[in-house]
Amino acid sequence: MAYFDNPVIPGFSPDPSICRVGEDYYVATSSFEYVPGVPLWHSRDLVHWRLIGHALDRPSQLALSDAAPSSCGVYAPTLRHHDGRFWMITTVVAGAGNILVTADDPAGPWSDPVPVGIPGIDPDLTWDDEGNCWCVFSHDGIRGVRIDQNTGELLGEPVEMWSGSGLQYPEGPHLYRIGDWWYLLLSEGGTERGHAMSVARARSLPGPFEPHPDNPVLSHRSTGHPVQNTGHGDLVQAHDGTWWMVLLGTRPRGDTPGYHGMGRETFLAPVRWEDEWPLPGPLELRAPAPDLVPHPWPVEPHRDGFDSLALAPCWVSLRRDDPSTVRLDERPGHLVLHALADGMDQPGATFVGRRQRDPDCSARTRVDVGAGGRGGLAVRLDEAHHYQVETEDGTVRAVARIGPVRQTVAERTVPPGPLTLRVDVTTTGVLPPTVTVRPEDLDGAAPSGLRIGGPDTLRLGYETDDGGFEVLAELDGRYLTTEVAGGFTGRVVGMYATQGAPAFDWFELRPA
Repeated sequence: MAYFDNPVIPGFSPDPSICRVGEDYYVATSSFEYVPGVPLWHSRDLVHWRLIGHALDRPSQLALSDAAPSSCGVYAPTLRHHDGRFWMITTVVAGAGNILVTADDPAGPWSDPVPVGIPGIDPDLTWDDEGNCWCVFSHDGIRGVRIDQNTGELLGEPVEMWSGSGLQYPEGPHLYRIGDWWYLLLSEGGTERGHAMSVARARSLPGPFEPHPDNPVLSHRSTGHPVQNTGHGDLVQAHDGTWWMVLLGTRPRGDTPGYHGMGRETFLAPVRWEDEWPLPGPLELRAPAPDLVPHPWPVEPHRDGFDSLALAPCWVSLRRDDPSTVRLDERPGHLVLHALADGMDQPGATFVGRRQRDPDCSARTRVDVGAGGRGGLAVRLDEAHHYQVETEDGTVRAVARIGPVRQTVAERTVPPGPLTLRVDVTTTGVLPPTVTVRPEDLDGAAPSGLRIGGPDTLRLGYETDDGGFEVLAELDGRYLTTEVAGGFTGRVVGMYATQGAPAFDWFELRPA
């Protein structure tokens, strides 16, 4: 039997929504304050996924103010294929509200957005047998309404449909017509450790819906399972007739309460049917693979030499796509970043990064800050939680921002000119989440040499001419997790400019 490793889309990739067209599968995930918005992934076996673009990839589709807080922006999308077109509906919080875009090809181009006049978040789209388009969303429970799919106009008043088993925050609804039933799948309990998935069904719309007697049908709350926060799932029937679910989860590590730095990731779980109910699970880190022809894509390059005039789809910026500040045409073979703010603590900072996809990894970049320039390499969760290694005027320093405190942890003089900066992330020595430590075991140290603390350690420094790694600081990774910082995102690793116009020769992010 073949097996696959979960998560199938690792790193900050929450709120997955899936659709199938023939033997091709497409997933859309949330992007929050990062642009371009709504990453789109393609697979042919449900296991191997390739980033093919974004649904919101130009300013006319997505405009976020610098004042938009972190973890606002683009929330949970729904991706569907209907009548020969792809449809994506989502909520832009602290922005345009609920919007709908369409495309003939999921790789783009996508249309300019049509506003949809509903309140709340997490909109879903489906069509009934008469061709009516239904939009279901989260607002004071789960509500639904028919809409004009071309104009976004509501064709009636929203009605309450079903709001789960009584847990907090019913959200992420998806409505399906399967056989003789309408099924309403939703998340509840909050997207933290209490996250759960529940399901109800009805013979017709808008209901009434009857809940499954054993809701929630999937949750890892109050367990020692290595995957937590499970929920916000979407169903798909594979082309061999089997049923599957994509859903978000986290992989916490370290001491209580457990910390996840890479954010909520996309997992895959089988779905079985009992008494005409879809029941997802089990969800495992290593699980039997779908009985589909394996179709691994070429591995995404770990290193970018910036030899093209366009950034690869894996790169994201903060809140805006500004070609005047992110330049590939200014210095051949370099990415030149023009500073708009004098610190990574400010929403207008110039930053270009990639999601951390591996628990153990190394990020490196070669930068020439030039006269009067300042910039470097950052691991970012939000404006108030990030680690940096930067250089300016013959100085290299490690900086930590944790909540209200910004501290230069170490500083050293280096020869002027280009410098290779580096951050290593390692989970070596971190306490696994399934290990319990009793007070009598400690005696001043964790048993078997294990370190009790955060999920990982980040080593910040620079490389010498002979290839050595000069470590300026070793910092606890717990402060770059949502358990400490709050919010809905995960770590993004990349380059920034806070003064002048630093030029980056290359960037590398590879598994350790």
